[in-house]
Amino acid sequence: QVQLVESGGGLVQAGGSLRLSCVASGRTFRRNPMGWFRQAPGKEREFVGAISWSGASTYSNDSIKGRFTISRDRAKDTVYLQMNNLKPEDTAAYYCAADSRYMEGASRRESDYHYWGQGTQVTVSS
Repeated sequence: QVQLVESGGGLVQAGGSLRLSCVASGRTFRRNPMGWFRQAPGKEREFVGAISWSGASTYSNDSIKGRFTISRDRAKDTVYLQMNNLKPEDTAAYYCAADSRYMEGASRRESDYHYWGQGTQVTVSS
């Protein structure tokens, strides 16, 4: 059974930091683009960031540029989302996703990701 398992969420004060991790099991995604999305209460899920299979290219939502960094450790089949200078508006459930295609680059479209984690909650207090 293919699984993506996120961890690292929690409650943090504004200005604080968290690092989310996403570990794959059941199959490897070392050759696949990976992405992070988030969904706040009452809102649609939105793109946060993505990383190419090699890690050479990253893509991010304008709202998090300069604050969040996406990276991966292919040997561990793990993707990370380092979140700094967190704001209350970053409060959401964060989801890791894997694109099953072998390609350069990474997509920003939710529909291009075929495997999803269960999500991890990030709450930022003001």
